[in-house]
Order: sequence, then C-alpha cells, then structure tokens
Amino acid sequence: MIDLERKTGNMATTGIPARSHRNPCLSATSSPQIQGASATCAYEQYLLLPELSKLWNSKNFPGWKNESILKPTLQALEISFRFISITLSDPRPYANRREWKRRLESLAARQIELIATLCEEEELGRGVPVAELSSSRGVLSREQSSQEVWQLPGTSTVVSRTSAASLLPRLAIWEKSEDVASKILFQIESQMHRCPFTLGLGEPNLAGKPVLEYDIVVRPSDLHSLKKSPMESKNQENQTVFTAHQILESWIFAARELLERIGERMEGKDWEKAASDCWLLERVWKLLAEVEDLHLLMDPNDFLRLKSQLRIRAASGSEAFCFRSSALLRVTSGSRDLKRMVPWILGVEVDPSGGPRVQEAAMRLFHSRRRGEDGRIGLLQALLAIEAAVKRFFFAYRQLIVAVVGSLEASCNQALSLPSESLDSLSHMFLEPPYFPSLDAAKAFLGSFWVTSGADRIADRE
Repeated sequence: MIDLERKTGNMATTGIPARSHRNPCLSATSSPQIQGASATCAYEQYLLLPELSKLWNSKNFPGWKNESILKPTLQALEISFRFISITLSDPRPYANRREWKRRLESLAARQIELIATLCEEEELGRGVPVAELSSSRGVLSREQSSQEVWQLPGTSTVVSRTSAASLLPRLAIWEKSEDVASKILFQIESQMHRCPFTLGLGEPNLAGKPVLEYDIVVRPSDLHSLKKSPMESKNQENQTVFTAHQILESWIFAARELLERIGERMEGKDWEKAASDCWLLERVWKLLAEVEDLHLLMDPNDFLRLKSQLRIRAASGSEAFCFRSSALLRVTSGSRDLKRMVPWILGVEVDPSGGPRVQEAAMRLFHSRRRGEDGRIGLLQALLAIEAAVKRFFFAYRQLIVAVVGSLEASCNQALSLPSESLDSLSHMFLEPPYFPSLDAAKAFLGSFWVTSGADRIADRE
C-alpha cells in the first residue's frame, strides 16, 4: 500500500462512501486511526478511487441482489488483463517478464476461482443479466461482431457470445500474451463448471450455458478510461503500482459488501451460508496478500525512485503504508468485530459479571454428538480462519515493507525491542490477543479434557 504525501492544495477528501451496516458488529469503531487526511486523500486521488467507486456503487440491475459483491470482483479481473498487457509491453531490458507472467497468471486464476464461488449460488431468473445462447436460433446479430455459431451433436444450433470490450479476447490473439490468455480462458471454463452461467470472455463454454452480459455489467470501456495515473511519470513502475492497487481496492470493496451479507445471514440464522461467506472472506484476505506481493517483482532502483517522486514514506507506527486505505481499515475492523456475533451464534448472552457463559456454551457445542447438524461448528471455524488470515496479511505486509524499502526505514526490529504498549499499529495488528477469546479458551479446555481422558484410559489398561 502506498502512503502518498503529495501536495493536495484545495483537494477535498474524497472518502469512498461507506454503507452503514445494520449489524453493529460491522462498524469501524476499533480500526487503527488514519493519520493525516491529506495523505489519505492523495492516495485516493492517485488511484482515481472516486471515479472507480462510482463504477462499484452503480446499481444497474435492481433485481440482482449480489451485484454489489460480484461486479467489483469482475472489474478487478478486467484490470488484471490490463496489468498483463502493461507488463508484457514493458520496454525495459531488465524487467523480469517471465516471473511477471507467472505471477499474473496465478493472480488471475485465484480471482476466477473466487468469482466462480460467488457465482455458484446465483440463480437464473433472479435478476442476473445473462444472454441465452439458443435464443438467437443460430443467427448472428449485426451489433455483436464477437460471436460464433456452433452446434453440438444432438443439440440445437447456438450462438456463442464473446465480450467485445474486454481485453482478454485481444490478449488471446497477441503473440506475446496468447499463452497466458489461453490458460486464463481454460481456467474460466473449468472454474465456472458448477455455475448456472459463464462469463463470455471467449472460453469454450462446451456446456452451452447462458452467458453473462459482461460488457454491460463490467463496463470495460469506462473501466479502462481510468487506466492512466494522474501523476505524469516516465517511470514504468508508476503504472505498475497504480494498476496493482486498483485491483487491491476493488477486492477490498467486494470484501466490505461480503461482510454486509455475512451480517445479514447471521442475523437470519442461516449458519451454513454465513459460514460459506466467511470462508470466502478468508480467501479474499489471502488474495490481498498475493496482490501486495507483486511489489517484490518491481525493479528496486525504479521503485525507490518512484517512491521519492511520490513522496512515499515508510515510517513506522501508524504511518504504515496500508493505513492510508480507509477501506482496508473498515474491512479489518469488520473482520475483527465479527467476534460480537459469537454469543448470538451460540444462543447465549454475555454474562455481565464476566463469567464463562459463552465459553461453556462453546465447549458444549464442540463436544456435542449432534454438533454438525446446523452448521454452527463450520461457522465458528470459519471465523477463526478469518482471524488467522487477517493477522497473516499484516505480518506478511511488515516483511514486505522490509524487503521493498529496507529494514532501516521500515524499522523492522521495533516489534522485538519495544514493550507491547509501545508497539506500532502495524505490529499490533498481528500481535494483539485472540479475536475470539471464548472460542480460544473452549478449545484449550477441550484439548485438556482429551489429554486427561486419554491418560486415564492408558492408566486403566496398565
């Protein structure tokens, strides 16, 4: 993440609009405080986040309930196609194109996997904008040039539609990127197998499933109009940093919307679907770390020169780069504050006297013979997985800063030399106590029970 301290003059703080969560556990009250509104504002202006947020927040399909979650993920994928084009067009002779190609293939595959998971629970006829391939009776329309007629044995003739505005079909016919594009297309075909529709980016679509109206949903032309950084620079890493963080912020927005849905499903006691969303959120956190790791492939000299041009400081404490993203802080807070839902999940109230009521309820659930019937065990496990993913993200982020800018500026040894009350905010993110102390204690006592029980059985045999 980037801490930009460019002169903002009369620039007003943009502040991507935050939706107020009905669930109180998804508020941002316990987030690390952003230090310096001007730096946050400059960060948002540099990435064109106000313009991007308009694309994320637009509601073009009132009947499509999951539009706000799925659309920014598809837009992040489309930006990834642009990222591939940028790296393969890099004129620098020392650019590591081979590793960039591998990393971006992996990043695209991870995103497609998450998108497919989101699409699996979509139902046709519930507002999802799709085109039926068989509806045209094998006739090409004049408006859509990216179409082909084909027919499987024993089936009716269908028209396979491909996005006319996405960059992926163009990458598929470019000599430098055709191998990358072909892998991505087969990833789409494979991962969308369980979904009721496919994306329509040129994948084989052998099942002849309906195709998402990709150009209408994603709006690639509008998205790629935001491809140029406001800061004029001949430094190639400027465009690399700019594009990587647009992908990052798109997924952070999707994570915020996913937290909203998790809260709604928990309130409705739909434990299994809430658990599914929590596991998905855990995977999003891992994806965010993968995007951040792209900084390791940037040329050190060019990146540090860009750092100077953008006036980036890797100062310790609350000025860590990632704390300039207000959206990331809200998602971090929402992930942490899911702990407030544990008593609701267990069906008990917190003991005002501080007694172990929640812990005992968790122990009874963990030890119950019918523990897997309602999905609550899976949900609690998913919550613990989110905690691990959040702390892993910030720990990895600290190591990333050290690798990119050096240990002296990153103050990497501070966490080892200062008492806990003096730790910087970044260290606190992964060194703080467990988010779910009742679950932690319940597992400790349950483990102790089985150790004691096992020892007793061994003694009886002797």
